Amino acid sequence: MAAADAHHLDLPTYEDVVNASQTIKHVAHHTPIMTSRLLDEELGVTSFIKCENLQRMGAFKFRGGYTAVNHYINDTSELGGVPLSGVLTYSSGNHAQAIALSSSLLDIPSTIIMPKDAPALKIQATESYGGNIVFYDRYTEQRDEVAQRVKETLPPGTAFIPPYNHKYVISGQGTVGKEMIEDLQCWRGTNGEKQQPESISLDYLFVCVGGGGLISGIALASNALSPNTKIIGVEPEAGNDAQQSLEQGQIIHIETPRTIADGAQTQHLGDLTFAIMKELVSQIVTVTDRELIDDMKFFGERMKMVVEPTGCLGLAGLRKMVKSGEVAKGSRCGVVISGGNVDLKRYCELISS
Repeated sequence: MAAADAHHLDLPTYEDVVNASQTIKHVAHHTPIMTSRLLDEELGVTSFIKCENLQRMGAFKFRGGYTAVNHYINDTSELGGVPLSGVLTYSSGNHAQAIALSSSLLDIPSTIIMPKDAPALKIQATESYGGNIVFYDRYTEQRDEVAQRVKETLPPGTAFIPPYNHKYVISGQGTVGKEMIEDLQCWRGTNGEKQQPESISLDYLFVCVGGGGLISGIALASNALSPNTKIIGVEPEAGNDAQQSLEQGQIIHIETPRTIADGAQTQHLGDLTFAIMKELVSQIVTVTDRELIDDMKFFGERMKMVVEPTGCLGLAGLRKMVKSGEVAKGSRCGVVISGGNVDLKRYCELISS
């Protein structure tokens, strides 16, 4: 997409993030920020970890999913004025669960297109939330084409809500950043132990990158509330399309990357997410699957949390930039854990490898 094209896009704004925060209030969890003295001593920084693995359905995706489904209930203009009759999406797992759960809570049917090799836990959870699953082969079929075929079989009033390239999905995901920054502006410690609140401004905020929905929304919030914070995206080394896209100034398409970070097995950014990222994201770094496994172990052993591989991208990126000297000692660094949905058998295999 050429740079000029961004002017013609209906991009979300920070006001949309604020509206989304009202939409999900009392529905989504206000997830905690955790700290680790051991991690801070090891890296020489002060870290603050936003735990979206403790969100409803186990990932940040619930925020954007609920915001988007709720939007179509209240605004049918994009549906030709026809009342919302159902929701269609495609996802490797977490967005699938988010849409299925959100639709169920709002009494709307959902149809979810999932790769046949999606983690069994995510398939089972999507079904348990009421999603009607249609499978496809992510290595031989284009999911956009599959979605178009499926939508033709669904009734009028069906809204298609993609995993990341959607105004209201991005707005909902941005509430992660808004929540985190506002909590740190009145920080009393993990357990509220500080007598007087401290206002903490992050130097860096590390966010995983798949299609860019989470980092785009967080960047909108950070730009409004903490403009000096550098937003750092982290991708799997095997799938660095976002890194290439920002370096080349255009959306780069790649083959489906083979990585354990199944939530980041995207082939390209969206036009909305790219337009926001190229303006507000400072840098994209990549990490290996081995580094993700190391941080799965760290979260499990030291912080007593089960975190899926994609959820470890942020911390792995922080470690990499500290090691390279790009993040100075004493920096205040935020890390977003995106989710914790991983099959326990697979989890045990990975941390034992």
